[in-house]
Formats: sequence, structure tokens, C-alpha cells
Amino acid sequence: MQLMDSLQNAWHTIRGNKLRTGITVAIIAIGIMALMVIITAIEAMNQSLRESFSTMGANSFSIRFKERQFRVGGGHRNNVTKIRKSNLKERKSNEGRTITYEEATTFKERFHYPALVSISLRGNFAETVAYITDKTSIKTNPNVTVQGGDENYLALNGYSLASGRNFNELDVQSGRNVCVLGNEIVNKLFKGNVTRAIDKIVKVGNLPYRVIGVMKPKGASAFLNLDNIVITTYNNVRRLPTAGISFSIGVMANDYKMVNDAIGEATGVFRPIRHLAIEEDDNFYIDKSDALAETFIGFLSGISGSAGVIGLITLIGAAIGLMNIMLVAVTERTKEVGLIKALGGTRKMVKQQFLLESVLISLIGSIIGIFLGVLGGNIIGMALDTGFIIPWLWILTGIIICFLTGLGAGYYPATKAAKLDPIVAL
Repeated sequence: MQLMDSLQNAWHTIRGNKLRTGITVAIIAIGIMALMVIITAIEAMNQSLRESFSTMGANSFSIRFKERQFRVGGGHRNNVTKIRKSNLKERKSNEGRTITYEEATTFKERFHYPALVSISLRGNFAETVAYITDKTSIKTNPNVTVQGGDENYLALNGYSLASGRNFNELDVQSGRNVCVLGNEIVNKLFKGNVTRAIDKIVKVGNLPYRVIGVMKPKGASAFLNLDNIVITTYNNVRRLPTAGISFSIGVMANDYKMVNDAIGEATGVFRPIRHLAIEEDDNFYIDKSDALAETFIGFLSGISGSAGVIGLITLIGAAIGLMNIMLVAVTERTKEVGLIKALGGTRKMVKQQFLLESVLISLIGSIIGIFLGVLGGNIIGMALDTGFIIPWLWILTGIIICFLTGLGAGYYPATKAAKLDPIVAL
């Protein structure tokens, strides 16, 4: 019962000092809010990244060249890393060599594992697409991605057709100007009428392409718009001035349990194609479908740690402010402490009274800060087109930290109040 009485008295005291309580609560709330906004926003980014880079399934991986070249300061494009002298004496290094057309097609011919293989080549990331007739002329913004693939590219990257057909062998081998449009482009140029788009001629940049297919929508995120894309064949893209410098190879195993075996088989097939000796390291990367997302998520985890440090520094400042305010409260309420002791109150009761006040103020600040922080973080999440996110673990951590902050900040003032002599205090 004494605890409930102390709790009620603490609440009445807090309500009776609105300005002092409000300032302290605001300091704590700002610290927690900053932490929660950053953490919730990072969770939203993580979710968006997973959605963005899950274009291939769990049973897929890709092969790309292992770039050893990098630029230092204002150096030339062909600056390379130092190569060990022993390697120079023994053989010519393959490091930094891109995957060529011949290497990619040879791999596809030699890889006989039960899996689907696709060759692709990046085009332009900032192209315009236009549909021009005698009566109308409609053009997209210069933000359309052009990608070259083969007959397996759509299936391996999770695309499906809403209308029309896929590329055939003749399309791929000849590299003729045919394309498959993403849903967003169809909405822009043909008002969403997928059947109307088939067999129409559109201009991708300055080149005319015949539309042979339209893809079903895949959705967009903050990092990738999977529907704002034009897909043609890699033999068509390789003739463009904006073509990428290296081919990529995608592999989709028939079962996700076979992925590791498929990776081993792919490595064994591709090493001789790249003319690597037994003692040489691989000069190409094999990435699972979610590897890039996990890399970015790792970067964001570092930001989470920084956010924790920022929140902790703010809370330390809030704890100092809370301690000062509680010390002022002890000075102001000296007579009240003397009266409590004169009526039979013990040191424990007085200490408990002031500790409860400090903890209550800190917890009120944490609740307000958590609410505002989660709300602010989810506003960012709405911009990233993710669902409503509640970081329960961080919320619980924030409450515990604030409880300990209130306890630590109130301990010295409470101890000082408990040690007051009742005669002197009165």
C-alpha cells in the first residue's frame, strides 16, 4: 500500500509542476524520437531493399566479372591494382577482365546442370521511350532502363507476360529491333491497354522497336522500379553505344536444394573458359539472388549503430537535465520532506517517493518519443512504399533505457532528500 501511496503522490507532484515536467519530458522524448525515427526508417529501407533485389528466386544466382580496377583521385580509367611479381613472371594476369560475348555463350553451351541459364547485357539507365503516330506523340521521362536478355531472361528474373510473346531464338541470334515493355511504360504510352501495345512501333532513344510483348506489373520500391523497363535481346544491346562493358550470366536451378551444387558446377565450367590455372583465384563473382540486398542491409546496420550512439548521447544529456531538476525539487520541497519524516515517514519512503517521480517523468518522455519516432519513421516508410513497421525490440530497449535513465538520474537527489534531518528540514 505504501508503494501505491508513493506512486499517487509522485503523479500528483508531476501534474502540479507542469512546466518543469514538460521541459524534462521534452528532452527525453526528443532523444528517443530521434533514435526511433532512424531505426524505423532503416527497417523500412531494409524491407524495401529485400523487395527490390528479390527479382530472382531463392534457387538462383548470377555470374559477373570480378572487377579489380578502380580509380584513385583524378587518375585514368585504366588504373589497376598491383599484381604480385610472382604472377607476372609465371603468366599473364586475367584480373579485371570482363565477361565477353564468347565466354558467356560458351558457358551456356557447356553448362549441362539441370538449370535455366540466361545471358544479359546492361543497356542505358536513362533512356526515353516514345510512341509517335500521325495523331499523337507521347514520350516518357528519360528514366527508362534498357536491358538486353535472351529467351530465358524473363523467367529467370521473375517477369511474366500479360500479352504478346517472349523472345525466340531468331530474335536473340539476329539481334533485331524487337522489345518487351514494362507495365509502367504501357500505362504511359498506351493508357494501360496491353493488347493495343502489341505490334506497335515505339522509339527507344532514336531507334525504332517493334513491341512483341507486355509484362505484368511487378511493382516499384525506393531503390528499383521494375516496371519502368524495356527488355530487348543482348545481341541488340551490344550494338548500342550505351551498352555495358561486361555480360552477366544468370542461373536458376530446378530446386533450391541444388543451388550450392549448381554453383560448384558453374565454377568448374567457367574457370577453363576464363583460362584460369589451377593455382589462380577466381576472377569472377558468383552472387546469390539476395547477396546485393544483404550487402546494403549490412551498410544500414552500421547506420543503426550510429543512431544508437546519437540516441545515447541525447539521453545522457536528458539524464543530466533530469538530475538537476530533481535536485531543485529536493531544495524546493525540504519542508515537505521534514513533514513526512515528522509524521513517521522513513528514509526508504522518502527515497522511494523521489525515485518514482524521476522514473515516471522518464517513462512519460519515452512513451511520447517512441510514438512520435515510430510515426516519423513510418512516414519515411510510406515514401519507400513499405508496410507499417513497428520495431518492437527497439521499443522495448528504449523503455528499459529510459527506466534506467530515470533511476540513475533520480538516485542521487532521492538519496539527498532521504538524508535530510527532519528538524532542520522543518
